[in-house]
Amino acid sequence: MKTVLSFDVDNTLNLAKTPITPEMAEILTKCLNHFEITPISGQKFEQFLIQIVDELKDATPEQLSHLHLFVAQGTQYYRYIDGQWKLEYNYALTEEQAKEISDALEKAAKELDCWEEDKLAPGDEIIENRISMIAFSALGQKASVEDKLAWDEDMTKRNAIAARAKELAPDFHFEVGGTTTVNASLPGMNKEFGMTKMMEVLNVSKDEVLYFGDMTQPGGNDYPVVQLGIETITVRDWQETANILRGILATVV
Repeated sequence: MKTVLSFDVDNTLNLAKTPITPEMAEILTKCLNHFEITPISGQKFEQFLIQIVDELKDATPEQLSHLHLFVAQGTQYYRYIDGQWKLEYNYALTEEQAKEISDALEKAAKELDCWEEDKLAPGDEIIENRISMIAFSALGQKASVEDKLAWDEDMTKRNAIAARAKELAPDFHFEVGGTTTVNASLPGMNKEFGMTKMMEVLNVSKDEVLYFGDMTQPGGNDYPVVQLGIETITVRDWQETANILRGILATVV
């Protein structure tokens, strides 16, 4: 019996870095009546609000109490209490760790001719400190979906950046995510850590969790969930996720 539906965000619930559609928002709102809903992603808290929470316009406070935000691969956890989102835990990097990771990512990208600062929108940035994780986003956060999808379709660039950054900063973990992203953190602070913490705070077992992700292959940022032994559904896009959720809802309503 599944009591928790857990999701990657970009390309699983939405188009990368865009809000979920009204269709997905309606489906997730219905799911909140029957399941704990636990999106987990390398993104920062503000992006969770923009891409998911702000679009759940019809969700009641009771429904939102069943939505759990596992930010930065689950190294931060927010829940809805008394009408607001509260941080329950945060495994933050030190300033020194954040700088070492950032320097390694920048050097790796420049060596591999993947540092494209000239393509950034005003006020955007390639390297973002997400408190418990550092994210390299090759075109920044504000680039168009089309440009992001075209930048590294086969993940060759990001895999190379991650590998070189690991050589430069071997004490840290680097993995490919999203469409133009390399996520970096302390070792073990990946989705396996986040999902383990999720099961701990919700007091559920692996058998109660169903996970949806688009990068479940070895090396993808959803693969640690597969390795953890959680039942996982690999999806192509948010539309496939929506279709599966409709089927699940048909069995519980």
